[in-house]
Amino acid sequence: MSAKPGEGNMHERGCSIQSSDANYNGFWQVAQDQIVSRYIITTRHRYRSIIVKPWELNYVGCLPHHHHHRMPICTTCTRWSSHLYTVYESASNLRLERCSNCHAFVDPYIEYDDLILLIDLILLKSGVYRHLLFNRGAKPRLATEASPKDDDGKRKRGENSRWLLVLHLGSILIFVDAFNRWCHLNPSQSVDLSPWSGFTIFNFSRIFIGCFAETVAFHCGVAAAYSVVLKMTTLIEKLRQRHSSLPESDIRREFSYSLIPLTLFYSSLTKLFLSFLLTIWRPSRSEPLSPTAWNAPKLSNFLNMLDDSQLDIGWIVRNILGGISAGFGLRVILDCHPVFIMLVIFCGSVAKTAMAVLVSQWVGEAWLGYSLL
Repeated sequence: MSAKPGEGNMHERGCSIQSSDANYNGFWQVAQDQIVSRYIITTRHRYRSIIVKPWELNYVGCLPHHHHHRMPICTTCTRWSSHLYTVYESASNLRLERCSNCHAFVDPYIEYDDLILLIDLILLKSGVYRHLLFNRGAKPRLATEASPKDDDGKRKRGENSRWLLVLHLGSILIFVDAFNRWCHLNPSQSVDLSPWSGFTIFNFSRIFIGCFAETVAFHCGVAAAYSVVLKMTTLIEKLRQRHSSLPESDIRREFSYSLIPLTLFYSSLTKLFLSFLLTIWRPSRSEPLSPTAWNAPKLSNFLNMLDDSQLDIGWIVRNILGGISAGFGLRVILDCHPVFIMLVIFCGSVAKTAMAVLVSQWVGEAWLGYSLL
C-alpha cells in the first residue's frame, strides 16, 4: 500500500506507511521494496511514529527486534509460530497449529510420550531438539481468549527456568557419567569391599568432581568459541547488508547462551547410553589373525587393526561419537556454517583435555586414558 500524497511526514528517499492488520501484505511488500533501496521507513503504531532502520525490520511486522518476544518455532522448517496448539473448552480438546511456511504441524512432539522423546534424542533427530529447546513449556492459544496478553517478564522467567533445567539435568547426567567412569577405572573391585565404604565413596567423589570439572570446561570452551564466531558472523552480515538486506533467521533471533549447555546435555545422552551398554556388556576379545592366513598380508594387518583387542571402543564412543552428537545438537541452535560448528567443538575439546590433564594429577594417571582425545 502506498501512502497518499500529502499524508504523513515525507522524508528524503523514504515514505510514510500506515500499517494495519487488513493491509499487512501490502505493507510488507512496500517494506521489502524500501529495504532493497536502503530507505528509512516511517511507520505509525498507535498514533506515534517509529523510525525503523532496514536492518532492524523483521517479517513479524513493523516493530524492531528488541520488541520481539520469544515464540515457538516449527520443528520442520524452523519458522516461528505464535502458538503450537489451540485449546477449546477442555484441556483434552485441542487442535495442533500448522506452519504457515511448510504447512506441516508446527510441533507434533507435544502429543508424544517422554519415552519417544528419549529415543529420538538418542537417535539424534533434529525435531525433538527443536521441541525441547524452543517449544517446551510454550503456552497454548485459548479459543475463548479474545487477545493474548503481552507480558514483558515471560522471556526472563523462561530464561531462569531454562537455567534451572540445566542445573537439574546436568547434575543427573554428570552423576551417570561419573558412575560409568568409576566402573571403567575400577573393573576388578573386590566383592568383599562394601560399596558404601569410606574408600569407595572417596574414590567415587574424586571421579565425580573430575567429571564436573571436565563438563564445565567443555561447556565454557564451546560458549567462548561461539561468542567469537557470533561476533565474526555478525560483522560479516553487516558488511553484506550494505549491498542487500537479509532478514535475521528465527534461530538466530531466539538464541540464548542457556541453550548451549542444555543442548550439550541432551546430545550427551547418546554417548552415555552406549557407554552404559559397554559397561554391562563388555566387547569380547578374539585372537588376532595370522599374516599367513591370508594371501594378502596388508589386508590381514588391516583387519587386525579393527579387532577388539586393538580398538578401544569405549574411547571411540566417548570422544568420536560424543563429538559428533554434540556437533549435531549445536547445529540445531547455532545458525552458522558447519565448519564453524566443528571449530567450536574443537575449542571445547581442547579446554576439556586441558582440564583432564589437571584433574589427572589428583584422580590418577588412568584418568588421562579415559579422557584425552
